[in-house]
Amino acid sequence: MNIKNLSGLEIMQEMCNGNIPMPTMATTIPMTADSVEAGQVIFLVQADEHHLNPMGGVHGGFAATALDSVTGCAVFSMLEAGVSYTTIDLNVKMCRPVPMYKELKAIGKTINISKSLGIAEGHLIDEDGKLYAYATATCMIFRP
Repeated sequence: MNIKNLSGLEIMQEMCNGNIPMPTMATTIPMTADSVEAGQVIFLVQADEHHLNPMGGVHGGFAATALDSVTGCAVFSMLEAGVSYTTIDLNVKMCRPVPMYKELKAIGKTINISKSLGIAEGHLIDEDGKLYAYATATCMIFRP
């Protein structure tokens, strides 16, 4: 399979199905693709003892990285084959401490796509819908 011939949505669907491996960042911040559709992705994430700050709590970078990933992938799911992106702006609000050893959902949704920019929002929530962190992101789109 040549991923250069696949749209962003097709690549994300293949990751979700296990046919394409997750990016290597998914080993640093354990992430698995749970579901994907055009404009929305859901990753499952879980912090552990590798993600602590000096005070023993989960580092804010854990939530920021998970939310950067899902917002970027939500934008990517809207792009045609051969088109790429990169995050140029990420604004994260931490709402409560991220727990260790608890699976959370990181949900990314596209808000707007233009020729050169994609804007998305992300939520980090638990199974009850409790919000741990919220983000907005702007992605630069690179068209051939």
